[in-house]
Amino acid sequence: PSKQNPADGCSAAVTVAYGFAETIFIYPITPTTPLGEAADQWAVAGKTNCFGVVPKVQQMQSEAGAAGGVHGTLVTGALSTTFTASQGLLLMIPNMYKIAGELLPCVFHVAARSVAGQALAIFGDHSDIMAVRQTGFALLS
Repeated sequence: PSKQNPADGCSAAVTVAYGFAETIFIYPITPTTPLGEAADQWAVAGKTNCFGVVPKVQQMQSEAGAAGGVHGTLVTGALSTTFTASQGLLLMIPNMYKIAGELLPCVFHVAARSVAGQALAIFGDHSDIMAVRQTGFALLS
């Protein structure tokens, strides 16, 4: 029998993301900061993924840069991913159109969160996800 370990959503998502990615582009944004931190720590420790390689984890200067890094590595044939939420996802929209239009396979791990209006919003809803429906990405929850 397999041993089951309880995990929160971030821990479960980063375990799968790390296991199937060759490159991971991060820009820590709450509530996905633990995903980027865990991936970075595992890579520094030399933890291998399902393919027996240590993924290259690169911290970028913005969410747009993270999406651009993902797009660039996808074009070369790498398996790439990133983590984001809220306004960060909105900054990825231009690259999302390119990735979907070029039919490149990737996963953006999104912790759904309210898009801020006049003030900071930390509420959990799906307004960020609803804002990217038109990009051509398949949305799974």
